[in-house]
Amino acid sequence: MSNNTSKTEKVNQNKDPKILIVEDDATSAKMLEIMIEDFCEFPLFAKNGLEAVQLCKNNPNIDIVLMDIKMAELNGYEATEQIRKFNKEIIIIAQTAYALPGDKEKAIAAGCNDYISKPYSQIELTGLIGKYIKKK
Repeated sequence: MSNNTSKTEKVNQNKDPKILIVEDDATSAKMLEIMIEDFCEFPLFAKNGLEAVQLCKNNPNIDIVLMDIKMAELNGYEATEQIRKFNKEIIIIAQTAYALPGDKEKAIAAGCNDYISKPYSQIELTGLIGKYIKKK
């Protein structure tokens, strides 16, 4: 094994980002959990925007939020705006199955760092997450 490989493995072993999955559909939440397992072994879960805001307040060490947009009680845009009032650094990635023209811009305006529309592949999602993990 070369020294470069050892260094890479150590970085991967030492960095386990905290990821919050905000998803009101249990099947979609499970799918996301499986898709991100290379990054995060034990993600946090919220079923709606209100839970997401509370979890972010109670866990300031969360690195990334995968924020569903269409949810009851408090949608992803509103939840993101509330989270940004107390946490400007957290990475929030909007995800939606109801992608319409202008949705990405609306998500960015609400405070999201990025946007991905469903259905997406594991390669697309992990590539997006990897873009932000490298910045840490």
